[in-house]
This record gives sequence, C-alpha cells and structure tokens, in this order.
Amino acid sequence: MGATPGRYARQELFLGTEVQGRLQAATAVVVGCGALGCTAATILARAGVGRLRLIDRDYVDLVNLHRQILFDEEDVRAVLPKAVAAAAHLARANSTIAIEACFEDFTAGSAQHLCAGADVIVDALDNFEGRFLLNDLAVKLGVPWIYGAAVGSYGLAMAVLPGEGPCLRCLQEEEPPPGTTPTCDTAGIVASAPIIVASLQAAEALKLLGGRRDLVTRQLIAIDLWPGTVQAIAVKRHEACPCCGARRFEYLEGERRPPAISLCGRNAVQIAAPASGTIDLDVVAAQLGTTGEVTRNEYLVRAEIEGFQLTVFRDGRAIVVGTQDPAVARGLYARYVGA
Repeated sequence: MGATPGRYARQELFLGTEVQGRLQAATAVVVGCGALGCTAATILARAGVGRLRLIDRDYVDLVNLHRQILFDEEDVRAVLPKAVAAAAHLARANSTIAIEACFEDFTAGSAQHLCAGADVIVDALDNFEGRFLLNDLAVKLGVPWIYGAAVGSYGLAMAVLPGEGPCLRCLQEEEPPPGTTPTCDTAGIVASAPIIVASLQAAEALKLLGGRRDLVTRQLIAIDLWPGTVQAIAVKRHEACPCCGARRFEYLEGERRPPAISLCGRNAVQIAAPASGTIDLDVVAAQLGTTGEVTRNEYLVRAEIEGFQLTVFRDGRAIVVGTQDPAVARGLYARYVGA
C-alpha cells in the first residue's frame, strides 16, 4: 500500500506546493464569528492558513444554530463566547495551525491591535459602522480585506485592495439611516446565503494569501438564491471618496461611535465598554444575585431582570436582550451595573 496522502494533498493538486507553503506562513483575521465568520474561518483553517485570529464580541445563542455552522447546543448551554467556541471547534479540525480567540468588541480603540500582523482581513460583521471602521483601518494600513454581507436569500462579496481599487465607501459613502435597510430581524435569513457569500470571501482570501493577487475578482459579486441570480458589478474608485480619496478616517478616529447599538438578528442592544476598563465579575454577580438567578462563567455574568436578559462581560460591555431601544438598555445597565 502507498503512503497516506498529506493533509493538504488534494488542495495542493490544484494550488501547487508553493502556494500551499505561502498559506501556511500567512496570517488571516476574521472579524465576526456569525454565519459569515463561521464558514470563512472553517475554510481558512482547513485550508491550512498558518495563523488564524477570530474576533467577536458576542456569545452563542440558540437563534444562531441554524446558520452558524461551528456551534452546537452545548455551546449555547455553556453560554460560550463565539470566538472561544469557534476556536475550540476549529482546533479539533486542524491542530497544526495557530488559532487565536479574541472575545472583544471591534472598536476604534481595539481595531488596530486586533488586526496587527494580518495579511488579509475577512469581514464577517453585521453592521455598517463596523464595516466602515474596518475599511478605514485597512485603507490606512494598506491591508487587503474582503467585504461580505447577507440577508434573506441575498448576499454581497467584494475584495478591497487599498491603493489598487475602490474601497467600501466608494461603493456606499455613508451609513444608511436606521430602519431603511433589511436586517436579519426584519427580513430573516436562509443559511445558504451567508455560507455561499463566506465561501466567496474565503476564496478571495486564499488567492491573496497564496500570492495570486492577479486572480482576485475585482468586482462586487451579488447573489440571490431564490430567483437564482448571480451578478458581477463593476465598482469604480472615486477620487472624492472620504476614505481612500481624501484619506479621512472618521470611524477609526472614533468620531462615529455611539454608546449603544442594536444588534442584527437579535432583539438586543449592546452597551459599549466604559473607559475605566475591566470590571470585577464577582462583584457584578453578587449585585445581580439580589434580583434572582444568575448564570456565571469565566467570561460573563447573566441575569433575568424586569423582563430583560442582561449579560455583562469582563471588559464592562453588556448586551440587553428584549429591547432594541438603546435608552432602555442603558437605563437597565445604569441601575444594575453602574453608570
């Protein structure tokens, strides 16, 4: 009998050993571990990208399981952070690569250190503010990134190559007003849409990491699975673009960060971390314990209060489930955690 083929043997038949070697020496950062991030991270990890950093601010919830393919019911029961759970599952799939879990919010203050050393960044965010921040960072540093979005049966993907083509704000200069675009909450989502979009994103990332920049798709790819359409749309770079043209980095400089934001796909609001930094979860658990039953692990404290679910993280962030009103969420946080 012949020798057992190596882990990447089938992939190397297509890519070649030189490209495979470049993948194993590369660093990819996936920002967000939702439906897009789970699929993209799975492909990159199994393809042998040598260093993979996963960033997410949230924990695994039952509503995630129909489309976020790295998680299971045990992750829900354990209230695990998505980045931590995703890293654990991927480590079991490929123990030969380095996987780093970053249970942090992607903000103007954290973006640069979270993406340090990245050869490519994969966007798996669920909001325009986060994507515009990522766009600022990538354009400023000259790091390629892969935009992706999906809702309903529709999805978009586009490689952004700073200095070579359009950035995200050439495509859409400003955030749309709240309530004017469909979200997972309002339109729902079928799992196939983000899985296909993330597969396109991962393919572009592998081209870049493998040294095949010449093969990168220089268009916006739009899919809609229900009518079964695929479009490749040309996007032009605009000299008047506020980011790549004027080189104004409003999001990276923290000018556009609200203190509380509604979360896509959840009847929930995230409260931003206070400037004072980390908090003592034992103290928070004791405070919340006077209101009823408290769930506690090394990452967070959770309590059911006044018909809402309040989850507080070590960095002082919190997620309030049961409202999309930032004022209601901030009021609950102030009463039970502190201003």
